[in-house]
Amino acid sequence: MSTNWAGNVTFSATRTEHPGSVDEVRRLVAGATTVRAVGTGHSFSRIADTAGTQVALDAMPEVFEVGDRAVRVDAGMRLARLAELLQVRGLALPAMPSLPHISVAGATATATHGSGNDVPSLASLVRRVELVTAEGEPVTFARGEEGFDGAVVAFGTLGVVTHVELEVVDTFDVEQRVYDDVPLDALVEDFDAIFGSAYSVSAFTCWHGRARVFAKHRVGDERRPLRVGRDAPEARHPVEGQPPHRCTAQFGVPGPWHERLPHFRADFLPSVGEELQAEYFVPREHAGRALRALEGLRDELAPFLLTSEIRTIAADTQWMSMVHDRPSAAFHFTWRPDEVGVRAVLRRVEEALLPFDPRPHWGKVTELPDVPGRYPRTRDFAELRARLDPTGKFRDNAVDGRYTG
Repeated sequence: MSTNWAGNVTFSATRTEHPGSVDEVRRLVAGATTVRAVGTGHSFSRIADTAGTQVALDAMPEVFEVGDRAVRVDAGMRLARLAELLQVRGLALPAMPSLPHISVAGATATATHGSGNDVPSLASLVRRVELVTAEGEPVTFARGEEGFDGAVVAFGTLGVVTHVELEVVDTFDVEQRVYDDVPLDALVEDFDAIFGSAYSVSAFTCWHGRARVFAKHRVGDERRPLRVGRDAPEARHPVEGQPPHRCTAQFGVPGPWHERLPHFRADFLPSVGEELQAEYFVPREHAGRALRALEGLRDELAPFLLTSEIRTIAADTQWMSMVHDRPSAAFHFTWRPDEVGVRAVLRRVEEALLPFDPRPHWGKVTELPDVPGRYPRTRDFAELRARLDPTGKFRDNAVDGRYTG
């Protein structure tokens, strides 16, 4: 893998290996000077980069073992494949991100999430994580054990994750409806009501005074239609001008959870492709004021912005998760592929959000200089890293220089 999915990162690894077993992973890690695991390349930062050996897990054997309300899978399995296997057995994940194309380990290691006031990050579903540490030794962390809450959202800095056990629920159906012309003033004034109107709610806007709301209702739950905006007369894509046939079904047509909770269908290229992404998480109680602050930047955002998405996420306990210990609102930006221009406008976005204690997404671009200080358990995480990787085999300038100090 020479570049990430969007093409804005060219990896500097001297070689990329595709091990076919845990034993091969152990030999590779033990013999490497520096090493990093890479998933499907859907991060926009250099969080998976290394000047040494890059390890991709796409050749590992598929593992799918159903236990007591949990499933153990290989770390490289894509979420779309996991969803298919779960659905056949009448099971589901309570959360799915916007696109199902990413790997289980990549999603959990970066606290990737969907949307919903009571919907957790994917990391919070992890019961057990199995990894190979710097000496090539297998180590397992289980929920409740010392260090577990530091081991899940670790962005590859503790070792190469080989298997993950995830909590599952009974399968459920979802219907999705889209509302046009929702005033941003309504989002500010009635944020809790709008984002509490369905199991999963996302608002898309270009900050021109209006938003488009995607509301995903669990079939059987009480349905609370929005009292603002209007029903979309035709299928919508989150990005204006993009073909809606790439998106999951709308107009209230019921379907299984994995075919409605993501915005994008698994059999199409997600989103736009050539783009940059950034995302910031603030405590949910600050959502309205943060939204108003960003609205004031609309003229500065317009030349670079494809769309923004506003979501909510339940709190979790993972030390380095963006929603650690606080229910959050997330402000996501999909940008045109103009890195110089985007990074300049990011500084303005971050300045506007600073009063609300923002945390940036680990896998997306940011200009914030002091991310570690935004996490109360950073010191504990650093101690866990020092214990598992005393020589710094998994260290990387992009991680240590900006993210984990």
